[in-house]
Amino acid sequence: MKINNSQKYWRANLGIVFLLLLFWFLSSFGAGILFSDYLDKIKIGGFNLGFWFAQQGSIIVFVFLIIIYCILMNKLDEKFNKEKN
Repeated sequence: MKINNSQKYWRANLGIVFLLLLFWFLSSFGAGILFSDYLDKIKIGGFNLGFWFAQQGSIIVFVFLIIIYCILMNKLDEKFNKEKN
């Protein structure tokens, strides 16, 4: 079975989404809940790092992941548009 360009594009897109969602999960659920006891030993601005991630850190990470997603998808679009022509 031959894989066409649209299937390759979709697989690459899903790979990017999966990796970014995994990183978001690790930074929000992992750092905010699972690893908060270990992170609470570190202080940022007078607050424990685990608390900071649970309140603000995961949101900031999410905004950065949106920017990274846009950059990666632009590169992926350029790659597949060049292959198409």
